[in-house]
Amino acid sequence: MIKIENAKETENVQEIKKTIEYPEMERCCLCPRECKVDRNKGQKGRCHEDSRIRVARAALHMWEEPCISGKEGSGAVFFAGCSLGCVYCQNREISGGKSGLEISVSRLADIFLELQDQNANNINLVTAGHYLPQVIAALQEAKKKGLQIPVVYNSSGYEKAEMIKLLEGLVDVYLPDFKYLDPALAKQYSSAEDYPERAKAALAEMVRQKPVPQFDHRGIMTEGVIVRHLLLPGHVKEAKHVISYLHENYGNKIYISMMNQYTPVEAVAEDKLLCRRVTKREYGRLLDYASEIGVTQGFYQEGETAKESFIPAFDCEGVLPK
Repeated sequence: MIKIENAKETENVQEIKKTIEYPEMERCCLCPRECKVDRNKGQKGRCHEDSRIRVARAALHMWEEPCISGKEGSGAVFFAGCSLGCVYCQNREISGGKSGLEISVSRLADIFLELQDQNANNINLVTAGHYLPQVIAALQEAKKKGLQIPVVYNSSGYEKAEMIKLLEGLVDVYLPDFKYLDPALAKQYSSAEDYPERAKAALAEMVRQKPVPQFDHRGIMTEGVIVRHLLLPGHVKEAKHVISYLHENYGNKIYISMMNQYTPVEAVAEDKLLCRRVTKREYGRLLDYASEIGVTQGFYQEGETAKESFIPAFDCEGVLPK
């Protein structure tokens, strides 16, 4: 297990890296894939990354849920790589490891502080699970240097619950996806038949840590869990199952964000369902269902279905010092 307590006792960033990073990345099992490759020696796992932190963008982001972005924006840090690898990935430029600059733990901590200085409502860690030891070290360092705004853990939901436990006390808001309840769909679209069980266990741990949503005077969430579900074209039935599961098991302990922003990518051009966008009728059916079963704490997207504007430019803005 990652020895966080040792990291708290030292001021030396390199010692933090030695204590936290190397043991877990020598035979990496940070995510459910459990590749067991030696990322310290440059080997890359299913996440497409070795042990070097790579970030593709660190800037104010306006397109999250209203209680995350607010008027000022969320301080989103987009990490390169992803351990899930959905065939329809919306952030395919960075999830496949094709974009991003290498930075140190100390630089990552400074990025958090710079975003705070830009009046970000929070630090938004986007797909950070495969860098968990380094992220923990950077958060600890930044908090020692004055980081005070909430930390958001923005995840695909494909996490190991024991890894989420290590974030207790460091993360204030959990923002996971819950993509599938059907193992067959998870296998077909993400090569992860175990996604449902992993997402269930990870979410349970997130809610254990943050069981009561809390907001500041501006309506910005300061603690809590928001679970996202991206409606896939032709899969309203599966979406209903997901929303039903979330509502029945967690009720008002969580907020549910139902999204229609799916954008077809070249990789699914031949797929009879995924090759198109979600229709207004499909999305309306999902929203009507959520209302019928009593979902009152949720978010939905107004206007037409997905547009490229939801996907930022991964141009490495904010990654290097000015």
